[in-house]
Amino acid sequence: MVIKQFEIGDKKLRIHEMENVSDPKTGRALTGSWLWESSLYLSEWLTTQTHLTLVGKTIVELGAGTGFPGLTAAMIGSNRVILTDVEPLLPGLRKNVESNGLGDRVEVRELVWGLEGNDCVEGLIEGEIDLVLMSDIFYDQTAMPMLAETLRRLSNKKELVVLGAMEVRSATEVRSGTMDCLGALMEEGFEVIEVHNCCRSMDSDKTGESVFAIYLIVPPNVTKTL
Repeated sequence: MVIKQFEIGDKKLRIHEMENVSDPKTGRALTGSWLWESSLYLSEWLTTQTHLTLVGKTIVELGAGTGFPGLTAAMIGSNRVILTDVEPLLPGLRKNVESNGLGDRVEVRELVWGLEGNDCVEGLIEGEIDLVLMSDIFYDQTAMPMLAETLRRLSNKKELVVLGAMEVRSATEVRSGTMDCLGALMEEGFEVIEVHNCCRSMDSDKTGESVFAIYLIVPPNVTKTL
């Protein structure tokens, strides 16, 4: 286990990266157990958006992994955050919630995108969700129809905000898979609007920079707002 610490305003956020977490069906390592740059970027951006009021808001993070953006949202004002991911990653999420003393406002739930009769989704759509956060989940185009179905079911109010952060170009290549995923969501009827981008150094000697972007992803029949 690797423990990393970050400053969020005048507070410190501790993140545990779990080791040897794998998909029980395939045996492949689940990369969500590691902290990725897009989640740091999205979290930093959230702390600078004074117009995006999180106080009193209910926030859901999909494909939360370590939960960094959702935990950041809880630290800067949200009174209810639900971190969701597949079952093998839930112990790591719970560890990060507990180590930061956020158990009074952050919940951890299993959510498999597109799964019929998903109790987690059914429970979430009974309430009022204001904001959905996603980072580093736009790499598998075949998973986008399931993600689209989950977002459609969560968007039970006309002003739901959905934000997705991703690496769009590395120091050596354009991430075509990322753009293919956004294209797949557009084919599902979603509107995709870039709201911010930046270059970030990806290594300690600062020689390699990647381009990251945050997108507003507007589900069908939802008012476009940010």
